[in-house]
Amino acid sequence: MSDLVISIDQGTTGTTVLILDQKLNVLAKKNKEFPQYYPKPGWVEHDLEEIWDCTLKTLREAIKSAAIDPKRIAAIGITNQRETTGIWDRKTGKPIHKAIVWQDRRTGDLCNRLNKKSGLATKIRRKTGLVIDAYFSGTKIKWLLDQVPGARKRAKAGALAFGTIDTFLVWRLSGGAAHVTDVSNASRTLLMDLKTLSWDKELLKIFDVPKEVLPKIATNSEIYAVTKNIPGLPDGIPIAGMAGDQQAALFGQACFDAGSAKCTYGTGSFILMNTGPKIVYSKNKMITTVGWKIGKKTTYALEGAAFIAGAAVQWLRDGLNVIDSAPEIEALAAKVNDSDGVTFVPALVGLGTPHWRPEARGIIHGITRATTRAHIARATLEGIAFFQYDIIKAMEKDLGKKLKVLKVDGGASSNNILMQFQADLLRTKLVRPKMVETTALGSAFLAGLAVGVWKNTDDIKKAWVKDREFNPKMKPIEVKSHITRWAEAVKCA
Repeated sequence: MSDLVISIDQGTTGTTVLILDQKLNVLAKKNKEFPQYYPKPGWVEHDLEEIWDCTLKTLREAIKSAAIDPKRIAAIGITNQRETTGIWDRKTGKPIHKAIVWQDRRTGDLCNRLNKKSGLATKIRRKTGLVIDAYFSGTKIKWLLDQVPGARKRAKAGALAFGTIDTFLVWRLSGGAAHVTDVSNASRTLLMDLKTLSWDKELLKIFDVPKEVLPKIATNSEIYAVTKNIPGLPDGIPIAGMAGDQQAALFGQACFDAGSAKCTYGTGSFILMNTGPKIVYSKNKMITTVGWKIGKKTTYALEGAAFIAGAAVQWLRDGLNVIDSAPEIEALAAKVNDSDGVTFVPALVGLGTPHWRPEARGIIHGITRATTRAHIARATLEGIAFFQYDIIKAMEKDLGKKLKVLKVDGGASSNNILMQFQADLLRTKLVRPKMVETTALGSAFLAGLAVGVWKNTDDIKKAWVKDREFNPKMKPIEVKSHITRWAEAVKCA
């Protein structure tokens, strides 16, 4: 009986493989890291061959750990770091260059030139929901085709294949049989029209990308290909679910209704709000993106990002030596009832959504002789929550309704002080799931839906299990005071 699902979560620093059953019991979880390359300031690269080797090893270890008959595997789902860009030879499968990672800023000057062209930024925002920025894949593709000798000519001749990491993994898992991406990853390239969900000729011309290099755009839950010649796996296992990491987390949190939202507290934080079948163009500096497409039904989302979340705690640990390990911050912060007016704006790499102030820098505001390590720790957790408050309030304005529940996940969501303060600021219930690997869970759900492990989203809702709720406790007048001091501190950042 084929009743298990493998989820490959290919992230920025490593690959995680989960093996799950229908009731979300985790039969195995394995993770392996791979190298990062920084050839120049602002440049970040990955070696696609190292990612593939890491994926194979992690798969092999997970299957061994689960001690299962591989024939029980019903499907494989993939979720991935989204905008990271690779190009490889269609015949040999070999990359023409290291992949350019989503964090990479080498195409910043090109983006600045494009942004200066009259009306272009507005046109691209209407077509794609995105801003012209080096973060996205379009300018990365152009850079590779222009800088690798002969690449552009080979691309136009159909000899090369572009892909984000989802595309690359399907290519390799299928023995080169499928060159495909899904709508959520395609929506991060600056090349796909949000309405038609297809590659746009005008956008391809603007970003100088030949259509011959692009993959087919598919839905998030269908059989794209089957495994072929993968060590430890039988041939013929369906590769049946794909989604970019943040969209996968939204799906993994069972945020299926318009207005539902999740926040992933990682190194940075990402908030996605389901807007249903409606494309909502933000008036408050949010990104509009595809959530997922299943069958003929497309779900859209608003997205906001804070560049620093858990990284602020890491800075306290590594930069200031205030704590020895990240989990210690909760116990230290619990030694005081509040931050005693100290406000930390953790703009350590600028301010993201909805401020978009890359020049901003972090500050600790309101220090007195009475300030202790515990107050700094408390202010750090509060600073992370304040960032999310700004994003959620901007999303609520765009959607025209108040958020009723925020589902939370990611490493920092285990911090109860942070979660309670977040609930207090938002005046909204927070729900933390029992299964915190929501990114991997989302891709597993999508793959399982395609092959019948789960019949529909109602089945998934039944499988999803809550760990804990955090309900607002703070008085409105106290909340208002906190927001006022935060707003004053942000102006100084």
